[in-house]
Amino acid sequence: MAQVTINEGVLWVGGEAYPLRNISHVGQRRLSVDTGAAWRRFILQSIGWIFLGGILAAVAGNVGTIILLAVEALLVWRLVTVLRKPPVYGLVLNTSGTQREAVWSTRQEEIQRLVLEITKAIGNPDVAQTVINVEHAIQGDVINQYGSGNVGKAHSSGSGNIGGSS
Repeated sequence: MAQVTINEGVLWVGGEAYPLRNISHVGQRRLSVDTGAAWRRFILQSIGWIFLGGILAAVAGNVGTIILLAVEALLVWRLVTVLRKPPVYGLVLNTSGTQREAVWSTRQEEIQRLVLEITKAIGNPDVAQTVINVEHAIQGDVINQYGSGNVGKAHSSGSGNIGGSS
């Protein structure tokens, strides 16, 4: 769970502070699984494994056949695991030309509510304190992959900007 607080003209997301007067844009981002890439990877891995596993089954007999079927079942399990991942939604804040993803959640309604409350607060920054709990905040790693190669692994605690590593 992440807590977002609006108080005295400042938006607090965890330990990060964003003065409301400096926020130029509030929006949301949706990240979902690239199902086409998941299927392509599964098909290529399956074709390669069936070729190699067929050779193993021909050489090792029944044991090779069991290994072939077990590895193919593992590939199917990995495909199903990837395809069942829900999309995640992020709160995007632009301040002074910098775009930051402040909170990630598996529930779009939570992020939409944050966008609405922050927009109201920007219009009237001297309102009373508002506390919003994001119950389904994502904590852990968010991995983005563009194109055919992995660009790295991003770490997030559920609030604040995502830090990257390779």
